[in-house]
Amino acid sequence: MIMSEDDIIAPRKSRSGGRSRASFSATEARGPIIDQDGREIRPESLEQGFREFGFEFGQASPFGNLTREQRIARLEAIAKLLDVAFILPGTNIRYGIDGLIGLIPVIGDIITTAISLWLVREARVLGAPWYITARMLGNVALDGVVGIVPFAGDAFDVMFRANMRNVRLLRRWLDKQPRM
Repeated sequence: MIMSEDDIIAPRKSRSGGRSRASFSATEARGPIIDQDGREIRPESLEQGFREFGFEFGQASPFGNLTREQRIARLEAIAKLLDVAFILPGTNIRYGIDGLIGLIPVIGDIITTAISLWLVREARVLGAPWYITARMLGNVALDGVVGIVPFAGDAFDVMFRANMRNVRLLRRWLDKQPRM
């Protein structure tokens, strides 16, 4: 049975001639509110819960509240994923998703270079000086430019490991800094 638009907007009268008993109004609920476990929920507690529940968009970045050590650990984890996450079966050669994504001509290298540049940006946020970030940018540039060459560039990506080099540079500089 197909309902017309009029039936959707204004419910039909019941067969007995009066209005259907199934019409509900938004302002008045009939019967108790039951949770998924079968317990009754008091309307007052429901209203209190809705007042406490809410999102604050635009207030802070989900990554903004990380400590320095958490940021460093995140950078190390991403660098390992990009450069040394997997082992080539039958050999001792380690590679990461940088080498895999780099197999996609041009676009793959742009994607991995963008991720590497984000790592350099995070290092700058951690307070790395210009000479450290310049060396990191040099590593990323070399990795990106040579990586564009099909197959030979991908082999270079696997062996050069720019992201691991950059994290190592950052870690060495951070270890020399006094703790506060």
